Order: sequence, then structure tokens, then C-alpha cells
Amino acid sequence: MDMSGQSFILGALILLGASFVNRIIGFVYQIMMIRLIKPEGIGLFNMVFPVYILVLVLATMGIPVAVAKLVAEEAAKHNMRGANRIFKISLLILLCSSIFFTVLLVLASPWLTKYVFPNPKVYYIFLCLLPGIIVVSVCSVFRGYFQGLQQMAPTAITQTLEQIVRVTAGLSIAYLMLPRGVEYAAAGASLGVVIGEFTGCLAMLYLFIKKKQPVPAGYRPVHEPLPQTLGRIFTLGIPVTMTRFASTLLISAEAFFIPQRLQASGMSVQQATSVYGQLVGIAETLLYTPSMVTIALATALVPAISDALALENYRLVQTRTAQALRITIGVGLPCAAAFCLLAQELCGILFGYEDAGRLLAALALGGPFLYFQQTSTGILQGMGQAVKPFKNLVIASAFKLWGLYFLTPLMGILGSVLSLNLFYVLMALLNYFDLRKLIGYRVQFTADIAKPLLSAGGMAVVIWQIKIICSASPVLTLIGALSAGGLAYILLLFLLGGIQRQDFWHIVKLVVKRF
Repeated sequence: MDMSGQSFILGALILLGASFVNRIIGFVYQIMMIRLIKPEGIGLFNMVFPVYILVLVLATMGIPVAVAKLVAEEAAKHNMRGANRIFKISLLILLCSSIFFTVLLVLASPWLTKYVFPNPKVYYIFLCLLPGIIVVSVCSVFRGYFQGLQQMAPTAITQTLEQIVRVTAGLSIAYLMLPRGVEYAAAGASLGVVIGEFTGCLAMLYLFIKKKQPVPAGYRPVHEPLPQTLGRIFTLGIPVTMTRFASTLLISAEAFFIPQRLQASGMSVQQATSVYGQLVGIAETLLYTPSMVTIALATALVPAISDALALENYRLVQTRTAQALRITIGVGLPCAAAFCLLAQELCGILFGYEDAGRLLAALALGGPFLYFQQTSTGILQGMGQAVKPFKNLVIASAFKLWGLYFLTPLMGILGSVLSLNLFYVLMALLNYFDLRKLIGYRVQFTADIAKPLLSAGGMAVVIWQIKIICSASPVLTLIGALSAGGLAYILLLFLLGGIQRQDFWHIVKLVVKRF
């Protein structure tokens, strides 16, 4: 198949299908891994993984984004020689930078283990992740090249292959290493990540060789000077790096503060690691499940809002904003109700740890705000106001870190949960105030909040009654409550007039048009 000739709609279907499959595989993987290496192993892995992502941001320097944009510009001018030159220069830069950071971290890993990571058992887990810096950096240039040519299939194919190999290798190696200790099993999960990334990179290299765009015979465009090319690359890459670095640094700080402050509350290192694993590996995994809708919505809104602004159709911007956020609230409220009332059943049946249910139930109170801020961030980015959600992220994160530091020793892990909820609420409110200021958007209390909230209340009553009726069987309770509760919510929303058919058709069109 000629990938260059694929339609935008086909590209959308390929990417969306691959994304859905990857998320399902990833969710199943998380369930199996937690049952295998326990929350302590998941906690160990999640202590070092944010640092790994942080270094990846530094190593790649935003260059893959620059490659996609610059290759698209050169291809639009039918200058494939220039596009290939940008690709080669970027590949060389990232190969050198990734090797540098990998060597630096190998040398620094004993110091990091001693002074930075809250648990010394993470040493081998961290070392096993480091080869992935080179692999991911190199692969990201290839992906940027294909995206610049508007070829989405290579990204979808390699990401799905990478996920399948990661799951298979990670679970297999973790199982084989488990008799040696939970830290070795978690190191097996790290190896699975790297093996999956390496497989995806090999597949991307194969597709690149097979599908590389030919340079027309006799075509000799004038090359721009190397310093000018480097200037174009880094002018685009550096702002992306700064934003991503700050965001990832804040996530890494969370992975550092929670286990450390749990120890300050009186827990042992092992207890703190296990409880942290329950939070990030079970409760947050379930809480972020509805993000499949909100993140897809946010992604689709970026070009949709941009198009409306380009036409100076500000009424259309307001309409699309209102529709997207109404759907976000309509999805977030029933999910929060289900997570609150069925927390123990979800955590116990899926992951085997009912104790994590109290964390999920507490986190669910902030869930609707989390989903709201995800969609509203996409809207602001589509308006070309990416600095505003970043500023809001920094402000809200400052309060979150304050809460993690002071509340966790006083209240234990529930203090950490309260701090996370504070972050979700502040981020959502700050984004909302920015939307009010920029386009005059206002939440319509009756249509946007009252009707979904009443419907979610009716859903909660149905779930509560199902729990009483099926109290002897947690599995029947979960299946029956989710089914009956979901049906009750939709029916009540219809009766109250909270569902508008055009909203769903509009979002379908946005998602298709996105690609």
C-alpha cells in the first residue's frame, strides 16, 4: 500500500484504532503486572520511570516536533532533498545527545540511588531502563519524519508492536526474575520496556527504508547553510523542551515526595513503597481510564479551534468549547460516582487489592476536575495559548507539592490524595478563568452541571441498591451495578434533556477531521 496516498480519514482510523488497542493492552498489562510483582514492585518501578522520561525530554530536546514541522514544510515545497537533510542532521544530533545522557546517568546512578530515589532497591531497575534513552531518541526522529510526510501508519504500527512486545517480554522476564526478589522482577519490567522500544525502532527503520521518499532525478535545490538549518531546528525544539521539561520535572518531584513523606509519617521503606504502588499502579490507573475520551477530545479540538480562529469565527469557537466541555462533564460525573461507590470491587476484582479502593474513592472526588482540565487544556492550545495551561500547571503543581510535603506526614497517603485533588481542582479552575477571559465562555449551571449531577445521583442510588441485592458476590455486584447504573444515568440524562444529539455528531466529525 502506498502510505503517501492514504487519506486523512484512513490515517485517523489507523491511529485511533491503534491507540484504543494499545490502551486495552496496557490496562491488562497493568493488572497482570500488579498481581505478579505486587504494589511494592510497581512502586519501585514508578519511582524511577518519571526520571527516565525527564531525561528523554532533555535528550530529544523537542527535535522530533521540529522534524515533523520542517519536513512538512520542505515536502510542501517538493524539496525532498531538503527534508531528508533535516532528518539526517536531526538524527545525528539526537544520537549524540542520547549517548551522552545515557553515559552520564550510568556514571551518576549510584549517587542518584543514594541521595535522590526514596528506595535503594531501584538501582537495577533504573540501570535497565537507560538503554531506552538511545532507542527512543533515535526512533522519535523517524516518527517525526513520517508525521511530517503525513504518513500515520508507521507510527500506529510500531507503537502497537512495541506495546505487544513490551507486555510479553516484561511479564515473562518479571516472572522469571521474581524468585530473586521483587526489585529484580521490577527490573524485568524495565527490560520489557526497553525490548519493546527496540523492537518498535527496528520496525520503524524497516518502514523507513521501504517507504523513504525518493529524490527526483536531476533535482538540485540550493542547500541552506548548516547554522541556519540548526537554527530552524532548535528554534522550534527549545520551547517544546522547556515546557515538557518543566511538566515532567513536576511529575518526577511527585514520585520523589510521596514515598519520602510517607516514611516521615512513620511507615517503613517497604510499606511506603507498597502504598505508593497502590496509588499510582491501581487507583490512578483506574481514575485515568475515562481520559481515553477526554484526551482524544482535547487532541481533536486543537485543529478544530485553530480552524475557527483562522476564520475569525469566534462564535464557533465558543460553540465548540461549550459542546466539548459539556460532554467532558457528562462523562466525568458518572465515572466519579462509579469510582466512589464501586472502588473496593474494582480494585479487588481487577487488581486483587481491595485496600486500594479507599484511595480510588478519595481520588474520584477530583476526577471530574481532572477530565475538565484535560479538555480545557486542549482548547487553550488550539487557541494558540499554550503558555496559559503551562502557567496554570506550574501554579497548581506548587500547591500540590506543598500539600504532599506537609499533609502526607500528617494524614498518610490520604494527605497525598488530598494534594492531588487540590491540583486537579486548581488546574481546572485556572483553565476555566482563562477561557472566560479569552472567549467569554461560561459554564451553564443547569445544562452543564445540574442535569448531569442529578443523573449521576440517580445512578448512585441504583448502584447502591444493586450492592445491597448482590452483596454476596463482588463480581455480580460490579457487573450488575455498572450495567444498571450506566443505563440509569443515560435514561435520566435523556429525560432531563441533558443529552444533545448534535454534540456527539460534532465530536465524531472533529475526531475524523483531526487527521
